[in-house]
Amino acid sequence: MRRVASSIRHGTVSASLLMRKLAAYPRQNQVARALTELGKLERTSFLLEYFRDEALRRRILIGLNKGEALHALARQLFFGQLGELRDRAFEDQIHRASCLHLLMAAIAAWNTVYLTEAVTTMRKRGEEIPEALLAHIAPLGWEHISLTGNYHFAPQTGRDLSHLRPLRLSEEDTSA
Repeated sequence: MRRVASSIRHGTVSASLLMRKLAAYPRQNQVARALTELGKLERTSFLLEYFRDEALRRRILIGLNKGEALHALARQLFFGQLGELRDRAFEDQIHRASCLHLLMAAIAAWNTVYLTEAVTTMRKRGEEIPEALLAHIAPLGWEHISLTGNYHFAPQTGRDLSHLRPLRLSEEDTSA
């Protein structure tokens, strides 16, 4: 196992190649068995740490929630053909998946611009918004975007971000 670790550390062999080679043997050899047992120890150690450390559980949950939000956005956007890639050609499937990623990136960029504007507006009004809180906001919401309808995509010149649509203010903000 020391030789394996040394080979990986010095770049003589990649970990993925080594694992592929070990998995290809018809019978497990001593190195494969030792790595399996080491993996079990690492997994057990991590699980014990996970159960013991509430902060670690919280960090993992936050990451999982962001991943779920990303998948929910993808499911919401990919409603055509019941969310299935039915293209026969692999190139067409890649094209459709790339379009999905482009739409998701456009929504995230749109939301980021407007979230930044909202935070700036709130801070100008004297509200205190800690930077640490902003790290937990993911720009993946889509409820304010109409996902169905007719869309027209025509070439346009670039737009200046200083001419954004006005923010919607809550009723209590407009009465002040």
